[in-house]
Amino acid sequence: MTVRIAYIEEPPFGWTGQDHAPTGADIELADVVLRAIGVSSIEHCLTTFDELLPGVQEGRWDMNVPLFVTAERAVCVAFSVPVWSIGDGFLLHRGNPKALTSYEAVAARSDARLGIIAGQVQFDSAKSAGVLDSQIVLFKDQPTAISALRAGQIDAYASTAVGNRVLAGSADNAALEAVAHDRSSDGCVPVGAFSFSKSNHGLVQAVNQRLGEYLGSSDHRARMEKYGLTHTEIDGVVMN
Repeated sequence: MTVRIAYIEEPPFGWTGQDHAPTGADIELADVVLRAIGVSSIEHCLTTFDELLPGVQEGRWDMNVPLFVTAERAVCVAFSVPVWSIGDGFLLHRGNPKALTSYEAVAARSDARLGIIAGQVQFDSAKSAGVLDSQIVLFKDQPTAISALRAGQIDAYASTAVGNRVLAGSADNAALEAVAHDRSSDGCVPVGAFSFSKSNHGLVQAVNQRLGEYLGSSDHRARMEKYGLTHTEIDGVVMN
């Protein structure tokens, strides 16, 4: 049995390594789970964020690496059980010269420019906080957004707090730092899950069964910690 899984260039969740092989927290989790349910061959399909949902719907591949679960997306695809729970944050220049600690802080500064990957949930979060369209710069992928940040074309890049934390810790990004947003007052943190075509019931069911047995195990935690995902990102989905 062969399963094709799509991923995007977004460390620490997934990226193409120097050996040209896909790697990352979500890639490894998918590999462990798929092997456990009897998949003998896994094909990785590198794509862009805006192609993830159309691609799996149209059958170009069988599943996607995890992305945030929303009611709008759930109309189009079937989600697995959640595999991580992660809040937002900014990647910005060291010292945070414009004191951008939240979407509201960006909205309060008309000279602040915020980079976001087109189609990601951070766009709606920014707009809900009052950030103007004129303050938002949309990018196709993470590498392009970070290059723009380094070049001073934007003041902050909005993504997951853990992803930004890992990026800021790399040698290539010594001039950057990560700022995590405060958790919402209701304590709710967005969750991410694998996604599939709504017609692929058998694969969804098999993956969910294995995830239910595996998430939160010592092996799962050890594998995720290699990529910077800790109990903060895992306990929220395990306990619920």
